[in-house]
Amino acid sequence: MIEAPRHRRHFRVRKKIFGTTEKLRLNVFRSMNHIYAQVINDYSRVTIASASSLDKELRGEIKNGGNIDSAKMVGHLIARRALSKGIKKVVFDRGGYLYHGRVKALADAAREGGLEF
Repeated sequence: MIEAPRHRRHFRVRKKIFGTTEKLRLNVFRSMNHIYAQVINDYSRVTIASASSLDKELRGEIKNGGNIDSAKMVGHLIARRALSKGIKKVVFDRGGYLYHGRVKALADAAREGGLEF
């Protein structure tokens, strides 16, 4: 089976990044039309908080879910949801994507929202 280059990069990054109980993993997935973020506990393999450009809270504000503005809104939303569950420190998992554009915008907005990574 031939893997896509992003999957190879993602597996290479995931070998090094593992969320602990003190620092959970903030995972990012981006599609052509939307962007998704999850805070994951790797030990129990449970998603603690999630946000995406498809969320009901953001539907009225977002016209296009696949741009930098929507990534910033998702970053603020995931930070707000993580902080409400008592999560302040996370490890950033860029999911094999370059730290540029939408991924960087989401990370910067999450930092502005109060997450530390």
